Amino acid sequence: MTTMETLTSDLGELKRAFAAFPSGVAALSARVDGEPIVMIVSSFTVGVSADPPLVSFAVQHSSTTWPVLSRARTIGVSVLGEEHGDRARQLASPSKENRFAGLDTAEAASGAIFLQGAPVWLECAIEHHYPAGDHDIIVLRVLAMMADDDRNPLVWHQRTFKMLAD
Repeated sequence: MTTMETLTSDLGELKRAFAAFPSGVAALSARVDGEPIVMIVSSFTVGVSADPPLVSFAVQHSSTTWPVLSRARTIGVSVLGEEHGDRARQLASPSKENRFAGLDTAEAASGAIFLQGAPVWLECAIEHHYPAGDHDIIVLRVLAMMADDDRNPLVWHQRTFKMLAD
Protein backbone atom coordinates (compact mmCIF):
# COMPACT_ATOMS: atom_id res chain seq x y z
CA MET A 1 0.00 0.00 0.00
CA THR A 2 1.24 3.47 -0.87
CA THR A 3 1.40 5.86 2.04
CA MET A 4 1.85 9.60 2.24
CA GLU A 5 5.48 8.99 3.30
CA THR A 6 6.24 7.43 -0.13
CA LEU A 7 5.24 10.58 -1.99
CA THR A 8 8.16 12.72 -3.17
CA SER A 9 8.94 15.96 -4.99
CA ASP A 10 12.19 14.64 -6.51
CA LEU A 11 12.67 15.90 -10.11
CA GLY A 12 13.76 12.47 -11.37
CA GLU A 13 10.66 10.88 -9.88
CA LEU A 14 8.52 13.65 -11.39
CA LYS A 15 9.87 12.88 -14.86
CA ARG A 16 9.27 9.15 -14.29
CA ALA A 17 5.70 9.87 -13.17
CA PHE A 18 5.05 12.08 -16.21
CA ALA A 19 6.45 9.33 -18.48
CA ALA A 20 3.85 6.92 -17.08
CA PHE A 21 1.08 8.99 -18.68
CA PRO A 22 0.54 7.90 -22.31
CA SER A 23 0.06 10.67 -24.84
CA GLY A 24 -0.34 11.12 -28.54
CA VAL A 25 2.52 12.51 -30.60
CA ALA A 26 2.16 15.26 -33.17
CA ALA A 27 4.43 16.75 -35.80
CA LEU A 28 4.01 20.51 -36.18
CA SER A 29 5.38 21.67 -39.49
CA ALA A 30 5.37 24.48 -42.01
CA ARG A 31 7.48 26.12 -44.65
CA VAL A 32 9.25 29.15 -43.15
CA ASP A 33 11.49 31.35 -45.29
CA GLY A 34 11.41 28.67 -47.99
CA GLU A 35 12.58 25.87 -45.66
CA PRO A 36 10.46 23.02 -44.25
CA ILE A 37 10.50 23.09 -40.43
CA VAL A 38 9.16 20.35 -38.15
CA MET A 39 8.87 19.94 -34.40
CA ILE A 40 7.62 16.86 -32.51
CA VAL A 41 5.44 17.33 -29.42
CA SER A 42 4.03 14.79 -26.98
CA SER A 43 2.11 17.46 -25.06
CA PHE A 44 -0.45 17.99 -27.84
CA THR A 45 -4.03 18.32 -26.56
CA VAL A 46 -7.24 18.37 -28.59
CA GLY A 47 -10.62 19.55 -27.36
CA VAL A 48 -9.40 22.74 -25.70
CA SER A 49 -12.47 24.35 -27.25
CA ALA A 50 -15.00 23.42 -29.95
CA ASP A 51 -16.27 26.97 -30.51
CA PRO A 52 -13.88 28.32 -31.62
CA PRO A 53 -11.97 25.12 -32.41
CA LEU A 54 -8.76 25.23 -30.35
CA VAL A 55 -5.95 22.78 -29.58
CA SER A 56 -2.79 23.26 -27.53
CA PHE A 57 0.72 22.03 -26.79
CA ALA A 58 3.61 22.98 -24.54
CA VAL A 59 7.07 23.94 -25.78
CA GLN A 60 10.28 24.24 -23.75
CA HIS A 61 11.89 27.66 -23.57
CA SER A 62 15.13 26.01 -24.76
CA SER A 63 13.58 24.92 -28.09
CA THR A 64 15.53 26.19 -31.09
CA THR A 65 12.86 25.02 -33.56
CA TRP A 66 9.82 26.80 -32.09
CA PRO A 67 11.13 30.37 -32.54
CA VAL A 68 11.44 29.64 -36.28
CA LEU A 69 8.20 27.64 -36.64
CA SER A 70 6.22 30.26 -34.70
CA ARG A 71 6.82 32.72 -37.58
CA ALA A 72 4.73 30.57 -39.95
CA ARG A 73 1.37 31.94 -41.08
CA THR A 74 -0.18 28.51 -40.52
CA ILE A 75 1.15 25.30 -39.00
CA GLY A 76 0.30 21.79 -40.11
CA VAL A 77 -0.37 19.43 -37.21
CA SER A 78 -0.02 15.75 -38.13
CA VAL A 79 -0.91 13.29 -35.39
CA LEU A 80 1.73 10.60 -35.89
CA GLY A 81 0.40 7.25 -37.01
CA GLU A 82 1.69 3.72 -36.51
CA GLU A 83 3.63 3.88 -39.77
CA HIS A 84 5.67 6.79 -38.38
CA GLY A 85 7.06 4.69 -35.50
CA ASP A 86 10.44 4.14 -37.11
CA ARG A 87 10.66 7.80 -38.22
CA ALA A 88 9.49 9.60 -35.07
CA ARG A 89 12.99 9.96 -33.61
CA GLN A 90 14.25 11.15 -37.00
CA LEU A 91 11.59 13.88 -37.00
CA ALA A 92 12.73 14.97 -33.52
CA SER A 93 16.45 14.70 -34.31
CA PRO A 94 18.84 17.51 -33.39
CA SER A 95 19.98 17.27 -37.04
CA LYS A 96 17.31 19.55 -38.50
CA GLU A 97 18.50 19.09 -42.11
CA ASN A 98 17.47 15.42 -42.23
CA ARG A 99 14.20 15.48 -40.32
CA PHE A 100 12.05 15.12 -43.47
CA ALA A 101 14.41 12.70 -45.29
CA GLY A 102 12.46 9.88 -46.93
CA LEU A 103 9.08 11.08 -45.64
CA ASP A 104 6.06 11.72 -47.84
CA THR A 105 4.47 15.07 -47.13
CA ALA A 106 1.67 17.27 -48.44
CA GLU A 107 1.80 21.06 -48.36
CA ALA A 108 -1.16 23.44 -48.18
CA ALA A 109 -1.14 26.69 -50.14
CA SER A 110 -0.67 28.44 -46.77
CA GLY A 111 2.67 26.68 -46.21
CA ALA A 112 1.38 24.22 -43.60
CA ILE A 113 3.06 20.83 -44.10
CA PHE A 114 1.43 17.48 -43.30
CA LEU A 115 2.86 13.97 -43.02
CA GLN A 116 1.27 11.34 -45.24
CA GLY A 117 -0.13 8.42 -43.23
CA ALA A 118 -1.25 10.55 -40.28
CA PRO A 119 -4.64 9.70 -38.75
CA VAL A 120 -5.36 13.42 -38.22
CA TRP A 121 -4.31 16.60 -40.02
CA LEU A 122 -5.10 20.02 -38.57
CA GLU A 123 -4.24 23.28 -40.31
CA CYS A 124 -3.79 25.81 -37.52
CA ALA A 125 -2.82 29.38 -36.69
CA ILE A 126 -1.37 30.59 -33.40
CA GLU A 127 -4.14 32.02 -31.20
CA HIS A 128 -2.46 32.54 -27.78
CA HIS A 129 0.66 31.73 -25.82
CA TYR A 130 1.01 31.62 -22.05
CA PRO A 131 4.15 31.29 -19.90
CA ALA A 132 4.15 28.11 -17.79
CA GLY A 133 7.36 27.51 -15.81
CA ASP A 134 10.13 26.32 -18.14
CA HIS A 135 7.62 25.96 -21.01
CA ASP A 136 5.10 28.07 -22.88
CA ILE A 137 1.60 26.81 -23.54
CA ILE A 138 0.65 27.51 -27.15
CA VAL A 139 -3.01 27.58 -28.19
CA LEU A 140 -3.73 27.02 -31.88
CA ARG A 141 -6.95 27.79 -33.75
CA VAL A 142 -7.98 24.98 -36.09
CA LEU A 143 -8.72 26.39 -39.56
CA ALA A 144 -9.24 23.10 -41.44
CA MET A 145 -8.92 19.41 -40.67
CA MET A 146 -8.98 15.83 -41.95
CA ALA A 147 -9.34 12.58 -40.01
CA ASP A 148 -8.73 9.03 -41.26
CA ASP A 149 -10.49 6.52 -38.98
CA ASP A 150 -8.62 3.63 -40.65
CA ARG A 151 -5.26 4.78 -39.24
CA ASN A 152 -4.15 4.33 -35.63
CA PRO A 153 -2.07 6.89 -33.73
CA LEU A 154 1.39 6.40 -32.31
CA VAL A 155 1.61 6.80 -28.52
CA TRP A 156 4.48 8.09 -26.34
CA HIS A 157 4.64 6.14 -23.07
CA GLN A 158 7.51 5.49 -20.63
CA ARG A 159 9.91 7.37 -22.91
CA THR A 160 9.26 5.17 -25.95
CA PHE A 161 6.92 5.10 -28.94
CA LYS A 162 4.20 2.45 -28.76
CA MET A 163 1.22 1.32 -30.80
CA LEU A 164 -2.31 0.85 -29.54
CA ALA A 165 -3.53 -2.72 -29.16
CA ASP A 166 -7.10 -3.85 -29.78
